[in-house]
Amino acid sequence: MGGVPVEMSRERFEELVGEALDEVPPDLMKVMNNVVILVEDLPPDGGMGLLGLYEGTALTDRGWDYAGVLPDRITIYRLPTLQVCDTETDVIDEVAITVVHEIAHHFGIDDQRLHELGWG
Repeated sequence: MGGVPVEMSRERFEELVGEALDEVPPDLMKVMNNVVILVEDLPPDGGMGLLGLYEGTALTDRGWDYAGVLPDRITIYRLPTLQVCDTETDVIDEVAITVVHEIAHHFGIDDQRLHELGWG
């Protein structure tokens, strides 16, 4: 992957993110709490090296005093993802991996463990 960037509309990319979310087991989706999933074209720094980002307090770090906070954010970045893919099939696979990776952070799983599990 990573030859010629794939051309894809934002709408189609958002559909792929939705399809990836549909593949997350319902039991996991039920326990996700106070989190929103967004699609943006680029990360805040404008760089092309970040495909997704989890911002918030993982479920495993929330204590009795966790209340009244804005939702956690999972952002999937369209242009960097398209940049590393050669085909629409590559994009579908990369979006699925990125969505699972960022949801795992919501559940308190760190990058090292995700890489061990093959979701790095």
